[in-house]
Amino acid sequence: MAKMTFEELLAKANAETTRAKPRHEESQLQRICVKWFRLQYPELAILLFAVPNGGARNKREAGIMKAEGVTAGVADIILLIPSGGYASLCMEFKTEKGRQQETQKLWQQAAERAGNKYAIIRSFDDFRTEVKNYLPPPYKRNT
Repeated sequence: MAKMTFEELLAKANAETTRAKPRHEESQLQRICVKWFRLQYPELAILLFAVPNGGARNKREAGIMKAEGVTAGVADIILLIPSGGYASLCMEFKTEKGRQQETQKLWQQAAERAGNKYAIIRSFDDFRTEVKNYLPPPYKRNT
């Protein structure tokens, strides 16, 4: 699979937002952001991960996952790198009109009290800005 340049990723992200409303806007945005991050920071790629809390599950699966530690409200993606006095960067993806659920607000408060940075991401530019501003100096880039 050929690697995409930043310009190609940005063009793809912009093209996808001009189409008819997709059913999974947050998911599409998240996938584009993760792809960009992995291209820009391959040495950090393993430390950016999704927390698969959402999705339809039957009662049995949901019970197993809850017993395994799945917690309502956890951010969509976590960048497990300390920087600027924070332990990690936690990011919740929302559409322009999307709002946090109460469990997400409570998790945000707990994460921030524990020394993590939390951001709501509504666009590719939000994501890129948050990551670039968050990462410590050895990883600062003009991308």
